[in-house]
Amino acid sequence: MIIYGINPVLEALRAGRVTALRVGARSDARIDEILRLARASRVPVSRVDLRLLDEATGGGVHQGIVAEVAALPDCSVSDLIASAGGAAPLVVVLDGVEDPHNLGAILRSADAAGVNGVVRQARHAAPLGLTAAKASAGAVAHVRVATVVNIARALEDLREAGLWTVGLAAEAPTSYDQVDWTLPTAIVLGAEGSGLRRLVRERCEVVAAIPIRGHVDSLNVSVAAGIVLFEAVRQRRQPRD
Repeated sequence: MIIYGINPVLEALRAGRVTALRVGARSDARIDEILRLARASRVPVSRVDLRLLDEATGGGVHQGIVAEVAALPDCSVSDLIASAGGAAPLVVVLDGVEDPHNLGAILRSADAAGVNGVVRQARHAAPLGLTAAKASAGAVAHVRVATVVNIARALEDLREAGLWTVGLAAEAPTSYDQVDWTLPTAIVLGAEGSGLRRLVRERCEVVAAIPIRGHVDSLNVSVAAGIVLFEAVRQRRQPRD
């Protein structure tokens, strides 16, 4: 797998996942930092023509740098829960999110919020490829991802493990800020446009909405993810009685 762009490559280097670099940009402070990290990690670096980088990235905005990265280790749902280390787990579950830009943006928010991982379905889901990696600004190198065959079954596993399953839907009667996010929680996000599938929604213990006061009737799924994740962060930072 390759990734491109200064921030994604820098984060992948910091995560120890880069196996080789191709650089076509002139040196500047950020490129020099990447090269220093590559030398320190003994990552081979090749100087190449920018045209070759254009071809490798399909015309993506590569900023003159492309990295080959090792595949992410496979994770299971139980691995994500175990990574909480005794704290209340916070997991994001994606039910049919198919836009790689949205996937990348969700991974970026998930990393910033310190989630224990993301659960996605193997089919009918955005690939963890170039576009998602670029949109994640490097978070794809850090966030644990469990790919499952069946999201509804994964929710049952999460519930059996003691997690509170909370779906998001625009028409839900409960506001997202009325949910107790300090509990071990799985946030369930539906597909762009169609939202949560019926079987998935039925396996959510509560369905919450983000109140909308303007003229549009819903938010982009990645924006909704960020709002809810940082409500969870806010609640978990509050001093307890």
